[in-house]
Amino acid sequence: MTAWLLRRLAASVAIIFAVVTFVFILIHLAPGDPCIVGTGEGVPDPAVCRSLIRQFALDQPVLVQYWRYLVELAHGNLGYSFALHRPVWDALVDTMPFTLQLAGAALLIDFGLGLALGIYQAWRLNRLPDVVLGNVTLFVYSLPTFWLGLILLLLFGEKLRLFPVGGASDPVLCPLVDSFYCLADRIWHMVLPAVTLGLVGAAGTARFQRAAMLEVAQQDFVRTARAKGLPERRVVLHHQLRNALLSVITRFGLTLPFLLTGAVLVETIFAWPGMGRLTVDAILRRDYAIVTAAALIASSLVVAGSLIADLLLGFADPRIRVHEDAVVDIVTA
Repeated sequence: MTAWLLRRLAASVAIIFAVVTFVFILIHLAPGDPCIVGTGEGVPDPAVCRSLIRQFALDQPVLVQYWRYLVELAHGNLGYSFALHRPVWDALVDTMPFTLQLAGAALLIDFGLGLALGIYQAWRLNRLPDVVLGNVTLFVYSLPTFWLGLILLLLFGEKLRLFPVGGASDPVLCPLVDSFYCLADRIWHMVLPAVTLGLVGAAGTARFQRAAMLEVAQQDFVRTARAKGLPERRVVLHHQLRNALLSVITRFGLTLPFLLTGAVLVETIFAWPGMGRLTVDAILRRDYAIVTAAALIASSLVVAGSLIADLLLGFADPRIRVHEDAVVDIVTA
């Protein structure tokens, strides 16, 4: 197990390094100048701009810039934002909590609703509720997230005026979440973007969970439970569900980083002040340091989610660990 974990950690570091390298080289080779910003922001004084370019070696070849970036990254320095006039780390610290709040709420909707629908469909297999929910989840799962966000924004925000159309809180009454009223205000502002992210994910989770439940239903121990006359609800919840959770663990490990990275467009649509919106603005502003730091965080989350899912699978099903150890023994023999 230890050897397997070390190999996975080494592979994860290599993947993160490859992604950061690709993003760094690609954005530096693209035409443009970080001092020239289409939104009218940036470094207005040409003398200051030239000084910053020399200071951060942006006038050097790409490989020289890349080496300097790796050296600074090894010292924990993510760079300096020209557009925001502040270190990248400070900008990420300000925006990351909003993204984590949104992703956490979306995750609850995703797995809470998705698991419930998948279990109910397996319980009512091939009946009218299963057929209707199967088609509805397929339709929702096929919707582009940004399109669904715009529809919810126009319908519940603009037309019905049930929810705010943007922002994370009331800037006048609740600049900080320091009271129950402000907490409720934050949740109220979070509903539409969280539902946008979580609803599409819940449709996918429901379909995956239904398929896993049906696969387990073919096992001998489930047939034996039914043959003993156990109630169908007990068979589904106690026997099928417990053994169908392995696929949910895998999906959980990959869904969290997807929610964090998939929040880019949703945060932009709902003006949510998170890391996704920060990244979009940085791309438009040619803010090299923030874009590269966002790619570093996103790739780290993806490989971390995959690694956590593998570890949870190993603890949930000891047969997986035994199989992996046997494969390692054969390879090293």
